[in-house]
Amino acid sequence: MARVAILPDQSRFPGQGEQGAARALAARLPRLVLEARRVAISLAHGIHGRRRAGPGENFWQFRPFMSGESAGRIDWRRSARDGRLYVREREWEAAQTVGLWIDRSVSMAFASSLAGAPKVERAIVLGLALADTLVAAGERVGFLGLMAPRATRRIAEQIAGALAHDHAGADRDLPPETPLRRRSEPLLIGDFLVPLPDIERAVASIAANGARGHVLLVVDPAEETFPFDGQAELEDPESGARLHLGDAAAWGEDYRRRYLAHREGLRALLARHGFTLTVHHTDRPASEAALRVLTLLASRRDGGA
Repeated sequence: MARVAILPDQSRFPGQGEQGAARALAARLPRLVLEARRVAISLAHGIHGRRRAGPGENFWQFRPFMSGESAGRIDWRRSARDGRLYVREREWEAAQTVGLWIDRSVSMAFASSLAGAPKVERAIVLGLALADTLVAAGERVGFLGLMAPRATRRIAEQIAGALAHDHAGADRDLPPETPLRRRSEPLLIGDFLVPLPDIERAVASIAANGARGHVLLVVDPAEETFPFDGQAELEDPESGARLHLGDAAAWGEDYRRRYLAHREGLRALLARHGFTLTVHHTDRPASEAALRVLTLLASRRDGGA
């Protein structure tokens, strides 16, 4: 039978509360950042950069003036530096920002002996790895409600540092209901084990201005398969409610049916708002789910469904 546990608060969010908890975070986040870097390196060959010349407001680069171009495109100040003619190019802004959000609520502290990592640790690794890879590909990445979009080689460290001081956000099981611009793509990572109407309200708010995004659902295998039999006691880690079962195996069939119904309901409501859904099981390598999300991001930029 699978063994399960709920990580203590200092493991789920070690920066909250006591000074000792903050020290625990300092010991854990660097390891997660390093793991995210390893995942990002494995993804480096699976995504191509977005940056290119085109319509936009942000400067990208100077390039030599070519015969036949309009003289109005010449940047005379730059050209005067070394006696050659240069053109100022702006960066193409087809999908300029990705708004990341990672669920760190109590339910994410769940871990079973069937999993390779606790849900919250895998979610953080996936989020940091994707942020690192996207910035390397020319994107700007921010954290919803916490950090403005930016393009920096230290994006993983900066997000980790922001999470370390985000006391209030650690108990949120849904992203902030903040509308994003049409050209922004939200990337939401969590278990989404909350009522579907609450999820739809949050997603509808984010998509109110036309933003379309992606949800990465992190699942412990024991949550999906319910591999228990005999007498068992179930506890809701958020409310503390308990349920005693005399025959867990018989109860499991109804559990699995309701669990999958919740997922299909989630998939349907996301589709109504133009969001994709990727399911990641924590007994599988993080790189699998990350590459799937990168493929969906690239498809969206290139005009795919």
